Amino acid sequence: MSRATVSERPAASTRAAPDPRGAYERLLGTFPQDGVTDLVGTLHFGEKVERSLALLAAAHREFGRHLVVASTLSTGVVWHLAKRAAPGVRGFVVVTRHMHRETLDFLGRIVARFPELTVYRNNDPLPEDLPRRDPDRCCELLKVEPARRAIRDLEALAWVTGVRATAGRRRAAARELELRPDGLVKINPVLLWHEHEVWKYAALYKVEVNPLYALGYRSLGCAPCTRIAAGDHERAGRWVGTSKCGGECGINTRPMKLVDGAGI
Repeated sequence: MSRATVSERPAASTRAAPDPRGAYERLLGTFPQDGVTDLVGTLHFGEKVERSLALLAAAHREFGRHLVVASTLSTGVVWHLAKRAAPGVRGFVVVTRHMHRETLDFLGRIVARFPELTVYRNNDPLPEDLPRRDPDRCCELLKVEPARRAIRDLEALAWVTGVRATAGRRRAAARELELRPDGLVKINPVLLWHEHEVWKYAALYKVEVNPLYALGYRSLGCAPCTRIAAGDHERAGRWVGTSKCGGECGINTRPMKLVDGAGI
């Protein structure tokens, strides 16, 4: 990938940064979150798409350039929705040395089409056996740390993710709008979508997806920690045989804002 290392921060805007809490509360007025996951089974596909687009558009009006999309772009659906709702929105992609070659090639094609996407990675020397020996530490260094740099460099006050309530046990309690302890607002526009609805959207809008899905993968991470797995749990192939099995890398669970070089 041609833009693997980021060395300069984007130029600062002269526009005053919005207050995250105030923006969050205004968004809650339009998108109340009490019992929101009940809508997973009551909204039809078209209603979910319209809600996602409306949420993204409203968030962009509130945060402007301080809203960024955080995405591995495995399906590209969240990025596609974000660009429909707010064509000027920026984003970042975290890549690691352990990703499948197919994933890196796929991401390279996407980033080449969208200069507003910035690639972040950690190039520091690390033990080759770290994924097996300490997967938590590996994810912290190769995924969470670059994501924190992206949040800092892009001056993000709110960030968009692809978290879905039905994607795993640790995601069931998520909300479309979250004011995190680190002061950032996290926005999950496809929270209410089922897995099959993601694929329906990708097919309808001809969104390019990672070719590894055609082999049977349902959730994609780094090659040493991702397997093709059968069963109902779509993240069952992640970190198989470790305490992290079916869990999270940390980008969606750890603090993202940096203060004096450390997460709050």
